[in-house]
Amino acid sequence: MRSSFDLPLSGRTALITGVSRRKGIGFGTARALAAAGASVFFHHHRPHDLDQPWGGDDLAAVREDISACAAAGARVGDAAADLRDFSTIEPLLDAAASLTGTLDILVCNQALSGDDGSIFEMTGDRLDAHWQVNARASLLLTAGFARRARARLTAAGIERPFEQATGHVIWMTSGQAHGPMAGEVAYATSKAALAGITKTVAAELLDAGILLNTVNPGPVNTGYLDPETADRDVSWVPGYLAGTPFGRFGRPEDPARLIAWLCSDAGSWMVGQVLTSDGGFSLHQ
Repeated sequence: MRSSFDLPLSGRTALITGVSRRKGIGFGTARALAAAGASVFFHHHRPHDLDQPWGGDDLAAVREDISACAAAGARVGDAAADLRDFSTIEPLLDAAASLTGTLDILVCNQALSGDDGSIFEMTGDRLDAHWQVNARASLLLTAGFARRARARLTAAGIERPFEQATGHVIWMTSGQAHGPMAGEVAYATSKAALAGITKTVAAELLDAGILLNTVNPGPVNTGYLDPETADRDVSWVPGYLAGTPFGRFGRPEDPARLIAWLCSDAGSWMVGQVLTSDGGFSLHQ
């Protein structure tokens, strides 16, 4: 039997957004949290993937593989939602909380791919689309999560100082702080907004004992760098990787392990940080 040390997230429930492909960071994160003992409710929006070169995955297989990692007694659930529509935010949080009756962890992993461009090609619609999915949805999900957590504390008569963290929120940013992301102005802008507001929101969430950290997973190959499913020229990849420290891009499990740790008691002295998990790519010249 696995001990509580082996299951640091036992008894907790997590909502993870953007979990629709077995090659994705969201899927890796869902498996990591489930393996650590958490009940996992995951969000997906398959129509987005169907418009991409990599296509949509089999959601039944996604469910099965996440469930296979779950510890005894942990539950797994899911729901579809188009997070461009902010009216879907509260129902998604309600559905996640109904899995076990509580919600302790929020991982905002959703992201819009494609329909971007350089500054010469930029339009209001492109900027708005990336803002809605990547930044606005994360902020509104966090707001709803925080209100629910504060209501629970009030109902239980719990006030500061807190004995331990009352909840964990993880945002996902990108490498826009480490170098240019040419042709991805709308995406980089929306992700930079999250990194830039991390400390402000983290400070406010501390009033309810909630810990927010933002993770830059670095270049993780989720299919967009495989020749058969790439959304860009990848002829340069083999030569480039040969000169990198470990000869590979990141894998979904790399940032997933960091996220699982941040959501555990062991990682609960980290708060308000923007953390880069990239195997040294940002240091590589």
